[in-house]
Amino acid sequence: MAKVNMTLRIEPEVKEQAALLFRSLGMDLSTATGIFYRQALRCHGLPFEVKADEPNAVTYKAMEAAEKGEDVYGPFDSVAELMEALDA
Repeated sequence: MAKVNMTLRIEPEVKEQAALLFRSLGMDLSTATGIFYRQALRCHGLPFEVKADEPNAVTYKAMEAAEKGEDVYGPFDSVAELMEALDA
């Protein structure tokens, strides 16, 4: 079967990390990309679940405290001011 060339735009760091991962699995980026497309066609969608990250228990506790007005500082006039409060 004839093959075609394709151009993908991706951050250089992501490409390098992926290339290292796939090389450790015995394949190159082209082979891994082909596998991704075949799996997507096989399952008629993305071959993995796509969802938003779920906050952890610490984040939920902070969100609840913020809703109650507890342990909330600010408003902040700058990012530097916010970062200083976070480091406290």
